Amino acid sequence: MSGRFAASNKVAIAGYAQSAIARRADRPLGALAVDTARAAIADAGLRVEQIDGFVSSSLLPAAGGHAAEDGVSTVSSAWLAGRLGVNPGYVAGFEGIGQITGSVGIAVNAVASGAADYVLLHRALHNPAGRYHASPMREARGPQQWTAPQGFFGPLAMIALPYNEYLQRYGAKRESMAAVAVEARKNGARIPWSFWHERPLDTDEYLAAPTLFDPVCRYDCDIPVDGVAAFVLTSADRARDLPHPPVYVAGYAAGVPARPRLPLHWPLDDIVEGGADTARRLWAHAGIGAADVDLPQVYDGFSPFVWFWLEVLGLCPPGEAHRFVEAGGIDSDHPGGIPALSGGGALGNGRMHGIPQLLECYLQLARRAGDRQRANATIGLACHSSPHFGGAVALSAELF
Repeated sequence: MSGRFAASNKVAIAGYAQSAIARRADRPLGALAVDTARAAIADAGLRVEQIDGFVSSSLLPAAGGHAAEDGVSTVSSAWLAGRLGVNPGYVAGFEGIGQITGSVGIAVNAVASGAADYVLLHRALHNPAGRYHASPMREARGPQQWTAPQGFFGPLAMIALPYNEYLQRYGAKRESMAAVAVEARKNGARIPWSFWHERPLDTDEYLAAPTLFDPVCRYDCDIPVDGVAAFVLTSADRARDLPHPPVYVAGYAAGVPARPRLPLHWPLDDIVEGGADTARRLWAHAGIGAADVDLPQVYDGFSPFVWFWLEVLGLCPPGEAHRFVEAGGIDSDHPGGIPALSGGGALGNGRMHGIPQLLECYLQLARRAGDRQRANATIGLACHSSPHFGGAVALSAELF
């Protein structure tokens, strides 16, 4: 990647739809996906038969050996196109970490190259029945033989390692993280489709929550849910003729760890160094810098990610995110605060991966956020997963 993206601001999001987010939906995931897709297409002022591209990431986010069944626990691009009765010219799926960033990149490139005129991008999340991290594993093979028998298994262990490193390295306290969870839930409680609608969290409740994997507590984790979101992307020229203000994709970047590691071994130095590389590529690709972003939606599938993203993006100094957040630095109701979780994120909506971040950027930049509308939002940043193993998409309300 060298220089600004050739297709920067030439592709736009033209419409969206978001299902209700439930612990377990009363309808199959595939049915939710079909209805949400139809709603997004209608929102963009289009007909189903006009959609000639489908993009998604159908990864099932469960650590416990649950079966992936298309249309039931996952929804692929091909499955959705078939159930909508469309025979598209372009169908693709992203496999990896940072599903939203990867999917957006595929969709943008499809439109920019002329492979498709109108692309439907969706993400469908499923919460399998039973204990979420229950595992049928009876033996550990391959790299897991060195970690699973010692209890280093699943995402909680993965995030507890760099979280502990951060606390020890910078003299931070777990109590400081309460400000992250409280801010996310405050904003999520304002959103009708959120699992946490009208259910904010206070600091005392956060501190009283049980520890799951020291120092990670219950409210440091996004709650597994059923939910679907869909977006329609098309060229900037076509988008200007559609009902809603277009939101342009300025650029994107993804991270790939530079050092070989065992699965789920994410040391803090890897996150910081890899995240800094991700940020440098992002600014070059989008033709902007951190100072240009007025709506940075950082990822919060686990609350420590908020600290990590704030620092690698340059929104606060290294090692200072815990103090910055505790002092109200991301309070979206404060005139001087950075609205890093104004859309509620994953902690405030439910485990929709990077969808809350992308959706908040779209709604605010398209001036469709209703009572939550921020007056001066022009450039947004939708982050997903860890800075070193995920990515971010830069979006703009204006061409530049």
